Amino acid sequence: MIKTLAQFIFVCGLFLFSGLATAQDVQIELGPAEIGLNETFTIKVTISNEKIKSYDQFPEIPSFQKQGISQSSSMNLINGQMSSSNSIIQYYKPSRKGEFTLPSFELTINGQAYSSNGKKLTVGDAASTNRGAGSANDPFADFFGRSAMEDPEYVELEDDAFFSVSVDKEEVYQGEGFDLSLAFYMSESNQAPFNFHEPGRQLDEILKKIKPTNAWEENFNISNIDPEQVTINGKRWTKFKVYEATFFPFSEGEINIPRIPWEMIKYKIAKNPTFFGANRQEDFKTFYSSPKTIKVKPLPPHPLKNEVSVGQFQIRENIKNIEVETGQGFDYNFGISGVGNINAISAPKRIPTANLNTYDPNVRQQINRGYGRVSGIKEFNYYITINEAGEVDLGKNFEWVYFDPERAVYDTLRPQAKITVTGESKVNQAISSQRLGGLYDRISAEDNRFLNEKYKYYFTVAINVLLLIAVALLAVLIIRKR
Repeated sequence: MIKTLAQFIFVCGLFLFSGLATAQDVQIELGPAEIGLNETFTIKVTISNEKIKSYDQFPEIPSFQKQGISQSSSMNLINGQMSSSNSIIQYYKPSRKGEFTLPSFELTINGQAYSSNGKKLTVGDAASTNRGAGSANDPFADFFGRSAMEDPEYVELEDDAFFSVSVDKEEVYQGEGFDLSLAFYMSESNQAPFNFHEPGRQLDEILKKIKPTNAWEENFNISNIDPEQVTINGKRWTKFKVYEATFFPFSEGEINIPRIPWEMIKYKIAKNPTFFGANRQEDFKTFYSSPKTIKVKPLPPHPLKNEVSVGQFQIRENIKNIEVETGQGFDYNFGISGVGNINAISAPKRIPTANLNTYDPNVRQQINRGYGRVSGIKEFNYYITINEAGEVDLGKNFEWVYFDPERAVYDTLRPQAKITVTGESKVNQAISSQRLGGLYDRISAEDNRFLNEKYKYYFTVAINVLLLIAVALLAVLIIRKR
């Protein structure tokens, strides 16, 4: 038995939310078809068990003006299961009486499109604004001492936020990477409500201005704008990173990052909020970053300064000490791992020797982007045969030179692997195979049709010569008999 009004409301709420639990995750609700000239029409979007992270512009309605957007959220406990809903409401005020049409439209909520069939709207005379009517339309009108249908007055709150283009280094060597990121910051004490305004479109325009043309880009491919708590000079901020990449300059000089604008939706707040009224009005504010300059220094003199990679690298091998027979093939993996432009790493230099044979390596690489740097590994897999018995030091057969910007020195990576080779010499066999291989390669490469035509010509000439000789001998014999 329901004993109190509070219990009655709670039970009604359970039935109401039980019905909503079976509805779609996203609902678009349109306001009434008939309103007074002094009333507002609404489009409400409700999403269940998920936050509204992004949404596009609400549709325009002929002869109506947008009055602002409000947001709300609720948590519900139904049969021991927790559920939530988040809503945004766009308010429209009619400018004249008449019949109007809200055409069908689509709204993109959290990256997914949802459609509505629209509605026929009729705007009549202004509704009564006396206390009785006001109380009927707004049960809280008496509490606030006024009608909720009055146009609210909006004020702009002071904000504590900024937009920043940051780099981790202001001076690098040619080929050395620097990290560049774009982010919006709000302090922990900020009270002004913000939302992102077309971040993808803005970012496309910004990147046209800030990407250096003489550098290789490794994009971190940020797909979601997620909050991150950071501390700057002892003050806590919420950071929303919208772009990050590492750039590797090809040449010396300066890279200039200009002052960049970033527009945010900043809501104005109703001076005297009501329970059902439009308590926020959408507005915009543009923030500007500070310009940046990165100086790119040339590498120190070295015969290979225009060819070497720049970074901190180590060698990784798949073998250390193995024993093989002469002529027996084995795989050797020369891996280069570390921090730098992994994509630009070239194969190690091969130092020719008489009794070690190899071919061009198979190449595999893995690139990791995170924590403000680009790292990874590039592997060169060689198939090697050795034709003479003995101990072979691969460090005397391969080397890879690079420049370390932290120590400002050139360094060389050499293998540590040593190969013990046993068995009879295969040097002569290898030479013979090379010669036969060269002859066979020529034969397979020749055009047989051409050769046949050439021999046919020589054969024809030889037959004709023999026929002429035979005719001449026959003529001599006939003359002698006479």
